[in-house]
Amino acid sequence: MLEFDAETTRLLDSVYEGADVTRRRRGSFDALSPAPGEIIADIGCGNGLLTAELARAVGPMGRILGIDPSDAMRQSAENRCREYDWVEITDGWAGQLPVEDASLDKAVSVQVFEYLDDIPAAVAEAYRSLKQGGRLVVGDIHFGSLVWFSQYPKRMARMVKAWDQHFVDREVPAHLPAIFRDAGLILESVTPVTICDTQLRPDGLANMMIILMKRFAEANGLVPELEAKEWAEEQRSLAKQGKFFFSVTHFVVSGRKV
Repeated sequence: MLEFDAETTRLLDSVYEGADVTRRRRGSFDALSPAPGEIIADIGCGNGLLTAELARAVGPMGRILGIDPSDAMRQSAENRCREYDWVEITDGWAGQLPVEDASLDKAVSVQVFEYLDDIPAAVAEAYRSLKQGGRLVVGDIHFGSLVWFSQYPKRMARMVKAWDQHFVDREVPAHLPAIFRDAGLILESVTPVTICDTQLRPDGLANMMIILMKRFAEANGLVPELEAKEWAEEQRSLAKQGKFFFSVTHFVVSGRKV
């Protein structure tokens, strides 16, 4: 799993405000459909962008609980949400939410479940926390959908394989519908959000992945440093030549407690 230190947090803050990640976040926001006065948990709130958007949607009569295990991320979320008195940022994780039974109107989690050892337990914990009729929305990338052009496909495959080691499950969306149903949730929708780029944009998801994948592979000795460097340089070179192509699909899964 990636360590979200101050440097990584700054990178995420920049890219998460870009168009790619905003579209992904908006998919979860729309599926959640926050309403004035609701109590909503943002599970794995990260830097608080979605948390702040939810705060504006529920207004001061509502309450937003941002939950994250990372000190750096919680600090970023607190800074972003400091003008909203009805937001609380707290330490915690998806497997043990710091809330009472049946206390939430809704809960949302974006790009978190791929890191969990026990996804069914996390869904069951969200179910416990929701009121009757409450909604759970989970958004995550299915990394089997990744299409990334390289003139050296074997090297690309090695980098992707290395990246796979930073999470537990690369196919979370494929498992979620059955897990939701087993937990007692009524599956409402599964909505794909595809990011497809032929340009390497500074605020794009692909640029963030190049930086993080290279750093992760090098730091953990998963590929030789020279190979990781050449992989990243090739992608930037392809972009300059007009040959860049990157596509991956994020899925937003929504369920309701009955």
